[in-house]
Amino acid sequence: MGLPFIFLDPITLSRLDSVLSAIDDINSQDPNNISFDGQTQPKELIYGRQMSQCQQQYWPEASEYLQIAVRAQHIKRWFLKRSEFDAGKAGYLAWRKEQGKYHARLTSDLMQANGYNDEEVAQTAAIIRKEKLRSNSDSQALEDVACLVFLQYYFDDFAAKHSEEKIVRILQKTWKKMSVKAQDIALTLSLPEHLSALVEKALAP
Repeated sequence: MGLPFIFLDPITLSRLDSVLSAIDDINSQDPNNISFDGQTQPKELIYGRQMSQCQQQYWPEASEYLQIAVRAQHIKRWFLKRSEFDAGKAGYLAWRKEQGKYHARLTSDLMQANGYNDEEVAQTAAIIRKEKLRSNSDSQALEDVACLVFLQYYFDDFAAKHSEEKIVRILQKTWKKMSVKAQDIALTLSLPEHLSALVEKALAP
């Protein structure tokens, strides 16, 4: 799936493309596969490209740091296994936090290897860790993109595995994380009727 990245500065373009390609190279090693476009492909490779596609569609003005963070949202996600952390909500949150730190460290290494300075690396790492979610517009945009990609590509499979009560609760929590812009976009997504009904139920007063 080709994704266009258009910049005026050819040096920045080369540097950015190199990092995005490096992220894809790592994610192409994912042992977990999904069916996409009639082919079996590495799960996180497809996820990263879906994230970039969503960002380019709705946040075309994104900085290169946000573009990298979007692509690296799940970089090598399979490395830290959920089973290595305690069961329950506390264990899940600890796993998510460590994932964010790991993704940021790995991406930082790739950026440094491709000529980004310490300040640029730190700025991108903060976005990946979703620091200052409400006050950092890039962190919020990353969260928004992740929520929209979930709704568009992964909501159906998730809904098939859980009770309606749990789905509605997750949707309500997800909605609260999103900016008004992302909420408006979400309402324009073409979802199957049974999923649209769940969204309506979650948003009902």
